[in-house]
Amino acid sequence: MTTTSAGQRQGTRRITFLVALAVFAQESTWNFYESQVPPLLWEHLASAAVVGLLMGMDNLLGIFIQPWIGNRSDRTRTSWGRRMPYLVVGMPIAAVLFVVIPHTAASLPLLIAVMFSYALVANTFKPIAEALVPDFIAPERRSRANAAVKIASSLTAIVAAVISVLLVDNHLSLAFAIPAIIMLISIAVLAGTVRDSRSPAYRAALAESDETHRDGRAEPRVRDTLLEILKDTDRRRLLLLVAILLFGSAWAASRSLMTPYGTEALDMSRGAAGGLTLPSGLAFIVAAYPAAVLAERYGRLRVMTAGMSVFAGAMVLGTLIQTATGATVALCIAAAGATCFLVNAVVVLWNLAPSARVFGTYAGLYTVGWAGGGFLGPALVGAMVDVNGWRLMLLDIAVVAALSITVVTRISALQRRTAPALAQRQETRNTWPTS
Repeated sequence: MTTTSAGQRQGTRRITFLVALAVFAQESTWNFYESQVPPLLWEHLASAAVVGLLMGMDNLLGIFIQPWIGNRSDRTRTSWGRRMPYLVVGMPIAAVLFVVIPHTAASLPLLIAVMFSYALVANTFKPIAEALVPDFIAPERRSRANAAVKIASSLTAIVAAVISVLLVDNHLSLAFAIPAIIMLISIAVLAGTVRDSRSPAYRAALAESDETHRDGRAEPRVRDTLLEILKDTDRRRLLLLVAILLFGSAWAASRSLMTPYGTEALDMSRGAAGGLTLPSGLAFIVAAYPAAVLAERYGRLRVMTAGMSVFAGAMVLGTLIQTATGATVALCIAAAGATCFLVNAVVVLWNLAPSARVFGTYAGLYTVGWAGGGFLGPALVGAMVDVNGWRLMLLDIAVVAALSITVVTRISALQRRTAPALAQRQETRNTWPTS
């Protein structure tokens, strides 16, 4: 191994750790927010629908804010880079707002105002940290880096649960303060170590921007990017966004509807049914890195298709073996399969980007597709349950997953058909200046 390659590998590991740290800090607050803010609302409201609407406010804001802020960061040029200014400003403000939440619990209007403010600020930097992955890391190594980011994100559910068990009942304010402190420590580490103005993608974007300005053209905005994807005769990016929406729907339904499935179809208690997905969270963490390694060896689309097929097959298995143990095993197998999609889909999208100038925008579009699935999936599968009954819910999810498999299979066919003509284009897109 040469000194240069060893240094590049060390740099890749370093930036992967730092991005994972940032995402871990962000998701620690989001997970705790999702688990502990609803009880604060229940003190004032008697309608589950209204509570659910208020808790879904962050997802609705994210659909509009995240593509815009991702594009905004793509077009930012500072000595610190294009991502770090937003993180350095946004994360401390979000941390302060998060700490304030329990202190506003006595007043519903004030609580909602702080919730809205936190969701607004937190959404402005949510896709930006992840966009550092394609900024710094070469296309062939992005799956492993994103696997580390997904593992960090998954671990936050455990952290939120531990904080809840140890502190919420007797020290609510302290419980909210701990995730905020983690966020502040994280941004302090990033601010002291990361200058994304030094990233290969930033230097490539600068060079391309200079050429664009000389030609009298404007920097691409979100609308320009969307129109370019819609009008492009190469349909892979559009189909991939559709696949993200569909598989996000299947995944969200498999998580959010499991408690009522356990009580209605498996005759479990509410508490026991609520624990059905816990082992599958561990299965997801264990499978994340192997999913990245397999994708780099055998191809991302091929591994995504295989993993999605495993997910759908596990849902069929859970339908055939309708016991608590059968459901737990099926969910573990499904989570391991889903990892292949969750780790690699955004990497495929990044690698299909026309230039390094739009990595942040593409990160925002991925989030919109996934959040859209999180919104539509439970409603769609819930409607299918109304027709077919709870005992067939897992099979309903398998049907939605099968639709996403069909779309990814189509992308693979287009990839094979256009590979010779696009090979040079793809190489040009991802060629960065060397340091």
